[in-house]
Amino acid sequence: MSDVVRYEREGPVAVITVANPPVNALGQAVRQGLWDAADRFAEDDAQIALILGEGRLFIGGADISEFGKPPTRPFLPDTCTHIERSPKPVVAAVHGPALGGGCEVALGAHYRLAMKDARFGFPEVKLGLIPGAGGSQRMPRLTGVGPALDMMPAGGSVSAEEALRIGLVDRLGEGDDVRAAGLAYAQELLAAGAPVRPVGALPRPAYDAEAFEAARALWARKARGEVAPLRAIDAVDAATKMDLDQGVQEERRIFLELMETPQRAGLIHAFFNDRKVSKLPEIDGIAPRDVAQVGVIGGGTMGAGIATACLLSGLSVTLIERDDTAADKARQTITGNLDGAVKRGKLTEAQQEATLARLQTVTDYAALSDADLAIEAVFEDMGVKKEVFAQLDAVMKPGAILATNTSYLDIDAIAQSTSRAADVIGLHFFSPAHVMKLLEVVVPDATAPDVTATAFALAKRLGKVAVRAGVCDGFIGNRILATYRGAADRLILDGASPWEIDAAIKAFGLPMGPFEMGDLAGLDIGYMTRQRKAATRDPRDVVPTWADAMYHKGWLGQKTGQGYYTYDGRKGTPNEAVMPLIEEARGNRPQRGFTPEEIQRFYMAAMVNEAAKVVGEGIAQRPLDVDVTLLYGYGFPRWRGGPMHWADTVGLGGLLADIRLWADADPYFWQPAPLLERLVAEGRSFADLNTEAA
Repeated sequence: MSDVVRYEREGPVAVITVANPPVNALGQAVRQGLWDAADRFAEDDAQIALILGEGRLFIGGADISEFGKPPTRPFLPDTCTHIERSPKPVVAAVHGPALGGGCEVALGAHYRLAMKDARFGFPEVKLGLIPGAGGSQRMPRLTGVGPALDMMPAGGSVSAEEALRIGLVDRLGEGDDVRAAGLAYAQELLAAGAPVRPVGALPRPAYDAEAFEAARALWARKARGEVAPLRAIDAVDAATKMDLDQGVQEERRIFLELMETPQRAGLIHAFFNDRKVSKLPEIDGIAPRDVAQVGVIGGGTMGAGIATACLLSGLSVTLIERDDTAADKARQTITGNLDGAVKRGKLTEAQQEATLARLQTVTDYAALSDADLAIEAVFEDMGVKKEVFAQLDAVMKPGAILATNTSYLDIDAIAQSTSRAADVIGLHFFSPAHVMKLLEVVVPDATAPDVTATAFALAKRLGKVAVRAGVCDGFIGNRILATYRGAADRLILDGASPWEIDAAIKAFGLPMGPFEMGDLAGLDIGYMTRQRKAATRDPRDVVPTWADAMYHKGWLGQKTGQGYYTYDGRKGTPNEAVMPLIEEARGNRPQRGFTPEEIQRFYMAAMVNEAAKVVGEGIAQRPLDVDVTLLYGYGFPRWRGGPMHWADTVGLGGLLADIRLWADADPYFWQPAPLLERLVAEGRSFADLNTEAA
C-alpha cells in the first residue's frame, strides 16, 4: 500500500485512511493509494469499506504542487469511478472541508456520512476550471440540478446540514470522532443489508429549462467575461442528457479545454500570488509584537470600518472621537456594521453582544495608555495627522505601534514628527474596511522590522491580504490609480465620452468605469486631491476643468444625485448636462472616435507603465505586489491575473511601441518606464522578475 493511504481492518470493515498532511491533497501517490485500496477491498473478505481522512479534514482537493505539470495516472476521474464500481458497499466519512476533488471522491462512494464541521463544494471555477472528476455528473443525480446550479458556477460550498437537506449526504455523524462515527454507520449499514449503491447508476436528473435559463442569465451578468461559470452550467446540463460515462467524458472535455485558456492561467497566477505576497525576506524569522488592544482614532466610515474589522477578529478596541456626539455616532455605525454580519449569518446575536462589549468609544487619548497598536483614520491633512501622532506619542506605552491609514501622505514625515519613528507604519485600509480584503502595509525608512512583521500578522488575523509598499504619493494602488484616471481624462479631451469609457472598461472586466467610480466615491474627493497637488503640479499636466466645474455646481455624484450620471436610487443614467462643460475644456483640440478596444488599450497601457515605474523605484518590491493590489483593492478582473500578468500576456514589446507612439503627441504623460524598456530590450517579462525575487 501507499505511504499516504493506509488500509486496516476493523472486523468486517476495511478502513481506508488518507494520511497526506497537511490537507490530504490528491497527489499521484494518494490517487494510486486509493486505487490500490479499492482493489484490496474487492479481493479480501471485508464486507464494507470506510474512507476517511486523517488530521483536520477529509481530502482538501488537488495537489497544488502538480499545477502546471503533465497529469499522471491514475487520473482522478478514473479513481473515483474505480471506487464507485466496488462490488461491495463503500462509505465516505467526511470531516472538515471536502472541496473539489475531495468532494468528488466522496461522491464516488456509495454512502456519505458528514460530521457537523464538514463542508462540501466545488471551487474549481475560481481557478478557471470546472469539476473534472465527475462532480458535475454525480451531484445532480443526488440533488437534482437546482443545488448543482447554485454551487458549481459560484465555486461555492455548503455546510453538512445543508448537504443533508439537499441529498448530497445520507447522514450526519454524532460527536467529534470521525472514525468512530464512520465505523458505527458502516456497521449499521451492514446490519440493514445495505446494497451497493453507485451514484452513477442513479437516474439522470430531470432537465429544468427554467433553472438553466435563469442560471445562464445570472452568470452571463455576474461573470463579466469569465468563461468557467457558464461552462460549469454546460457540464451540469450534460448530466441531464447523458449516462455517467458519457457525461464524465464530456465534463473532462470541457475541463481540458479550460485548462488551455488564458483565463485559467490568469487565475492560477492570482492563486499563487496570494501565497507569495506576504513572503518577505525582511520579516523572515522576525517575531511580531503582541497585539490584543487596539486604538482607532476617528470614527467616520473608515475608522468605524477598521474598528469593526478588529472587533470581528477578537481584538479589543478603544475608539477616540472629538466629542461625545461623534463617539456615539461611531458606536452606532459599528453596531450597524455588526448588524449586517448578523443578517449575513456571520455572527449570532449573542456573539454580536459579546463583540460590542470589547468596544469603548471615548474622547480622551489617555484611554490608549495600554493599547498595543493605534490606527489613525482622521481627515487627510498633514497638519491634522501630525497633531494626532503627537498626542499618541505622548500617551502610548513604549513598544506600542503607531499606524496611519493615510491614502497619500508622506509617512516618513509623519514618523519624524514623533519620538519613536521606528514604531510608525502605514496601514492603508480600503473602504469599507471590514469588507475589503486589501491592506497596504506602507513601510517608512525608520520602521523596525518587527513592526512590519506585526503589520503582516495583524493583516492575517483580520483576514486581509497584505501588500508591502514603500512611501510615495499614493503608495502602490492610488499612485497607479491617479495615472490611469489621468489617461481617462485625456481620452475625454480627445473625443471619448465618459460613458463610452466606462462601458469599455466594464467590458474589459472591471466592475466600474472611472467615472462611475468617481460618482460613487464622491467628486469632491477628486477635487480636493487636485487642490492638494496644485502647488506642485507640472504645467504640462492635464487638469480636468470640467470636473472642477461639476464640483462648483454641487454635482458630487451619488451623494447629491447628480455627477457624470443622474441617479434614481443607485441606478445611474448619463448626465448629458456634463457635455457642455467637456466641450468647453476641449476647446480647439482635434477630436476623434474610439473603439472600446482602443480605450482599453490606452487605459491599460497607462496602468502598466506607471506600475512598471512603481516596481522600478522599489515602491512595490515585485510585479506580483502590483497584481495583488489591483485585484483586491481596485476590482481588476481576477481571471486576467492582474495588470502585470495581463501585460506579459499581450506582449511588453507591443505595449512599449504604443507608449512611444503616444509620447510623440504627449511626451509629459507618456514617459516609458525605464523598467519596461529594460525588460523589452532583454526579452524578459514581469513574470521573470517575480521568479527572481522568489
